[in-house]
Amino acid sequence: MLKDQIKQYITEQLNHRNENGITIFKEEKEYVERNQLADHLQLSEMDASVRFADAYIERCDKESENMLKNETSAFLNERLDYLKKHKNEFIYIESNWFDLISIEAISLEADDVFGTYDVMLGLKLQKKFEKSLKENLDSLLSGDQAKFDLMFSLEDGLWNLNFALNYVQGFHEDITIGEAFQLIYRFLFQLVEAVEEDRK
Repeated sequence: MLKDQIKQYITEQLNHRNENGITIFKEEKEYVERNQLADHLQLSEMDASVRFADAYIERCDKESENMLKNETSAFLNERLDYLKKHKNEFIYIESNWFDLISIEAISLEADDVFGTYDVMLGLKLQKKFEKSLKENLDSLLSGDQAKFDLMFSLEDGLWNLNFALNYVQGFHEDITIGEAFQLIYRFLFQLVEAVEEDRK
């Protein structure tokens, strides 16, 4: 799972350069240090704002699910409330970083009824992790209103997970779309790591 993916990432990074150090984002760096995966390596931290610089981003119509526009990473600098001003739209994003945490892609939209920012994704974990997933989602999402939808799709072999970004630690309304995706990534990283810990 996560450990194997991160080990593979480190190996790939080392193969691309001859030095004994790699540049890595905060979540991965903390994980590597916690699990002592690279004692001999010099780890430098990358700026979180560039994580999704090469992501594939679409703005889509909620009703038809048709793409309205293929966006560049500059769109990530828009304020998150863009979604409340364009309630008919959702943002769909694919990134190589999602492979690391067993995610296919992530969609984000403003909920018309509750006014929350809803996150929807497919999580590539086996069905047997249901109990651990539910328990960890309960503990990681904060607030009395915090709830999630988690359903296993036999057809796709993955978990369909929906939750409100508003109940993720560190959320506030004034962030950019890019910062929202960084927050989502950090949350999902913690979730996958917690599920992995439960296996031990």
